[in-house]
Order: sequence, then structure tokens, then C-alpha cells
Amino acid sequence: MPRLIIALSICFSVTNFALAESDAGRGKTLTAICAACHGADGNSLVGAFPSLAGQGAKYLIKQMEDIKSGARPVVLMTGQLDNMSEQDMTDIAVYYEAQSIKMGTAKQDLVVEGEQIFRWGIKRKGVAACAACHSPTGSGVTAAGFPALAGQWPEYVATQLKAFRVKERTNDGDSRMMQDSAMDLSDREIDAVASYIYGMH
Repeated sequence: MPRLIIALSICFSVTNFALAESDAGRGKTLTAICAACHGADGNSLVGAFPSLAGQGAKYLIKQMEDIKSGARPVVLMTGQLDNMSEQDMTDIAVYYEAQSIKMGTAKQDLVVEGEQIFRWGIKRKGVAACAACHSPTGSGVTAAGFPALAGQWPEYVATQLKAFRVKERTNDGDSRMMQDSAMDLSDREIDAVASYIYGMH
């Protein structure tokens, strides 16, 4: 256990050092290529593409690294990160983290069910509450690399949950928390929690 704590401390220290050395202004310049899909300020215009505004830098860096290495296959991102250095990706992530996501409105007929799943999970299915890792406000846990969800497009959230459910997406670490959580969710439950997340303020 002490070795694990030391390893985690080193990991956090390296990450914090990298973020301290970042340049959000440079990151903004580098996002010119990202704007077509993710919006000029990280707020995408359509639900097929995730909004990146307000997302934790640590999480964004991991996703870019996973996409670049192939650990997270994203067809539309093919080649986009090939020529980017670690510093480039860090600067981009820090820029996006400093932006504000535009919130949406949940479908009224899905609010009760969506809130139930987000805040308390589904006990009979062993589905964990989303709030446990993504915070009760949906703002994520930046230091742990757990992503912010509040305001994210419901189409995107639903697509990712379904990808985790069938193991098309598996870059949730050794814990397999997202794969395990999504495994028993029905399409209706996924749509409900995705809609609720979109409307969180």
C-alpha cells in the first residue's frame, strides 16, 4: 500500500508540474484545428461532437494521449494528434479547462429517472451513482482525472455509455468502472441520465 501511495503522489506531482508549465494562450492558438468540431471556445455546435469547455485538463490530456496511441479509437480524430507533442496537448487541455461550458435543458419526462440514476444509481442492477465519481454537481473531480459531465450533449453521453456497454470503449482503466456501470443500463436509462446531465446547472 505505501508503494501505491508513493506512486500516486509522484503521478500527481508530475501532472501538476506539467500543468504548471502550461501556456493556455498558446493552447488557444493550437485549438484552431479543433474548432470545426468542438467550437471556437470548446462548445461544440452539434451533439455528435463533445463540448470540451470546462473539462478538466488532466482528463483531456489522458483522452488525447489515448486517442493518439490508439487506446481509444475515435475515427474522426484519426491523424489529428499525430504531430502534437505532450506540451501541445497540455496547453490545449489547460485552455479548454479555463472555458465555460454552455448548459442545456433536460427533457422533462426524463428528469426524475435521470436524476435517480445520476445521484443514486440503480441498486437492483448494481449500477453505481454517477455522482460518486463525477461529483453531485457533475463538475467532475479534476485531481483524480474524473471528467466533468454537466452540460455535455446528451447524444454524446449516450453514445459513450453505449460504447462502454458493449466494450467498444475500454479506456476507463483497470477499474473498468464505466464498462461495469454501463453494462446493465438499458437504452431508456442511458437516454434518461444523458438528458439529465445535459440540463444540470
